[in-house]
Amino acid sequence: MDFLFICPVLLALLLSRGSVADLEKQRVDSGLEIYKKLFEVKRKDQMNALKNLIELNDINQQYKIIDIMLKGLFKVLEDSRAVLIAADVPPDGPFPQDEKIKDAYSHVVENTAFFGDVVLRFPKIVHHYFDRNSNWNSLIRWGIGFCNLTGVFEQGPHSQVLGLMAQELGISEKSPDYRNPFKTDHSEFFPSADTFQKALREEEKRRKKEEKRKEIRKGPRISRSQSEL
Repeated sequence: MDFLFICPVLLALLLSRGSVADLEKQRVDSGLEIYKKLFEVKRKDQMNALKNLIELNDINQQYKIIDIMLKGLFKVLEDSRAVLIAADVPPDGPFPQDEKIKDAYSHVVENTAFFGDVVLRFPKIVHHYFDRNSNWNSLIRWGIGFCNLTGVFEQGPHSQVLGLMAQELGISEKSPDYRNPFKTDHSEFFPSADTFQKALREEEKRRKKEEKRKEIRKGPRISRSQSEL
């Protein structure tokens, strides 16, 4: 499993939403109950993608993929928030019927949950990007608040992800018994300090080289008339 395969898969997950055509035939269910079933299917896809990312077992590749993925995730979250706010959609209100608003609602719920999965499994990498970006902090705070009121996370295997994510990110105060469930049970998700610091240095070098190349391309140019003088 390599970078070129996993990255497009992850980005596609950020924007996809299951079709409700078949489930809408089940008239006994409310719109929210129908969506909850779709949400479970989407979560399985997200877990499979995350499993592939974990199995890379290459922190440098994971670093690059998570960097790209987070930029895409928060762009989707920002755009979706704008749609929901413009339509004045209350998170605890009836499930939306308009397709555009449905998409925005789904993107907020699913991407917020997926970000929680990523931060709990790759906290060092996510903190490196997240802690320096106040806009992302504001977006995920809003996303967590929205999701908490939807009723989607009230029960089931995803009921704890929002609370654990908020504590891991420092958005809410950590409870005395807080424990990242993946930290001790899956230590391979947490590379050693030396390995991680090495990856950080390599990534910073790569970024600086890119910035220098951009500066050179944007630098002042000598016009033809000046060069002829």
